[in-house]
Amino acid sequence: MKTMQWEDNKLLLIDQTKLPDELTYFECKTYQDVIKAIKTMVVRGAPAIGVAAAFGMALAYISGDNPQKAAREIKSSRPTAVNLFWAVDRVLGSDSPVDEAIKMYDEDIKTNKSIGAYGSKIIDDGDTILTHCNAGALACVDYGTALGVIRTAFKEGKNISVVCNETRPLCQGARLSVWEMQQDKIPVELIVDSAAGYLMQTGAIDKVVIGADRVAQGGVANKIGSLMVALAANRFNIPFYVAAPKSTFDYQNSIYDVEIEERNPEEVLYFGTSRLAPAETIIRNPAFDIVPDDLITGIITEEGIIKPF
Repeated sequence: MKTMQWEDNKLLLIDQTKLPDELTYFECKTYQDVIKAIKTMVVRGAPAIGVAAAFGMALAYISGDNPQKAAREIKSSRPTAVNLFWAVDRVLGSDSPVDEAIKMYDEDIKTNKSIGAYGSKIIDDGDTILTHCNAGALACVDYGTALGVIRTAFKEGKNISVVCNETRPLCQGARLSVWEMQQDKIPVELIVDSAAGYLMQTGAIDKVVIGADRVAQGGVANKIGSLMVALAANRFNIPFYVAAPKSTFDYQNSIYDVEIEERNPEEVLYFGTSRLAPAETIIRNPAFDIVPDDLITGIITEEGIIKPF
């Protein structure tokens, strides 16, 4: 399941805002189209955002746009996922922007399958694995990081099942992760975010595997709600793993210096077209939180499983 395709100097993105009801594609002919897709969550997930940004830079070069201007604007589209900045700079410094973007596209698939191969070693036969948000094929070019670990273990014949947090307010767990698991016929159950602690307390969860939008000194930034999952896992002695490619690593900064994106309050105020609270309600809508390194059992990368740094 490839999240994006490069065809005839255009980028086609699965419109993830329409899933699971409708599988449609968003066409990007300019780098501004890519920015719109990133801002509106047509494409989301750190690795996918990174590769989409690379193709956005390629489109800027093809159109004769100022590459430095395009780079600044693409980087400003979402602040937390470090892959975005890494990808833009990599294409900006290349001799052949289109070829470089295509190379990154291919690398992403290989990277995720390597993460899956290393990560499957921590999955035992009979495990029930809890995941939060969507770190699957839809968050990458293909295959996925956290869900790639689960996919590999399942393909190896391990008798496993998955529990997905719904991941409010945009419900990427409910809409995307459950859908992906169902496509692969992997046993999956959906829970509301606030049920995760209870399931861990009752012994229903054996391991937790999530993705990351940035790995830096002191911990990881991931979808809002990840911290509560990590705290509950720590309390009930459940291994808590993060699956992330090296492109998500920020070696220079503290995780606590990362800008945490605040998104539109209406994402919380409304569920679809239904308003959930009084119209004048004051709302906070942080998109990410920080899991400190002492709550993380290991980080699964394409080069092996490492300790947080």
